[in-house]
Amino acid sequence: MTRAPPAATDIAPEGTRFIAGTFRSTNGSRNYKLFVPSRSQEKPLPLVVMLHGCTQSPDDFAAGTRMNFLAEERNCFVVYPEQPSGANQAKCWNWFRTGDQQRDGGEPSLIAGITRQVMRDYPIDQKRVYVAGLSAGGAAAAIMAATYADLYAAVGIHSGLACGAASDLPSAFVAMRQGGGSKNADGGPQVPTIVFHGDRDATVHPNNGDRIVEQSVKAAGLKVKVSGGRVPHGHAYTRTNLADADGRVVSEHWNVHGAGHAWSGGSPAGSYTDPRGPDATREMLRFFLEHSLPD
Repeated sequence: MTRAPPAATDIAPEGTRFIAGTFRSTNGSRNYKLFVPSRSQEKPLPLVVMLHGCTQSPDDFAAGTRMNFLAEERNCFVVYPEQPSGANQAKCWNWFRTGDQQRDGGEPSLIAGITRQVMRDYPIDQKRVYVAGLSAGGAAAAIMAATYADLYAAVGIHSGLACGAASDLPSAFVAMRQGGGSKNADGGPQVPTIVFHGDRDATVHPNNGDRIVEQSVKAAGLKVKVSGGRVPHGHAYTRTNLADADGRVVSEHWNVHGAGHAWSGGSPAGSYTDPRGPDATREMLRFFLEHSLPD
C-alpha cells in the first residue's frame, strides 16, 4: 500500500517557503528541497542538512520529522537532498559502497555540493552547518561527518551505521543484522555527534549506535554522564553524554527502549516515525546549536 503524500500543512508552517532546487557537478546531480524560515533576512543563520531513509522523499521526511517547524522556531534553514530511484532502486543512499564513502567523490561530493550551494546562495552562518539522517540517510550523515569535518559542526545519526561499517551489499546486510565495525583511518578531527537508536530495531541492529559513538569519540579522559527518563505515555530512554575537560558535550547517545526502526518522537504524517519516543528532532537541533566550527 502506498502512502498518500503529506499535506503541505504537515511539511512546513504557514508563512515559510519550501522550494525545489538542483545541484549539478562532474560527479552527477541531485534535486533537493530547501526550507526558508520566515525570518531568514535577519542575519546569517544555521543550516541543517537532512538525509532521508530508504523509500522516503524530502516531503515525507520533512513531514515525519517536523524539522521545518522546529527550524522556524529556532530560525534555521533546512535542506533535504533527494536520492532518486535511478541511483538506488529503494532510494537509499549508497552508504555501503566504498566509492560513496570518500571526500570529493560519489554521493558525499553531491551532498557537500548541495550544502555549499545553499551556503553560497542564502545568508548561512558558515560555522553553524549540520548534517543529520535516518537509517541509510543516517549512515550517509556519518560518512559526511567523517569526510567533511571542515564543513559540518555536528552530526545527528538516527538508526544509522558508522562510516566504513560495510564495503559492499553483502557486508551491508551483515552490519545491519549484527552491527558493523567502523574505520576512521585518516585520524582527522572528530565531529560532535548525537545518536538516536531504538533498542528493538530489527532493521539496523542497535549495536550500530555504539559503533558510531566509538568512531566519533577518540579523545581520552572524557567524562561520562548517564541519565534516564520516560516520555509521558511513551518510551523510556537512556541518555549517555560524553563531555571533554571543558565540560563541552562531544557525544550524546539516546537509547530508546522498546522503539523499532523509526524516527523517535516523529509525526505519523511521515513514514518510519514513532510518536511515543523522545523528540529526536528537538534534541538534535538543540545539540547542533550548542556547537559551531572552531575559528
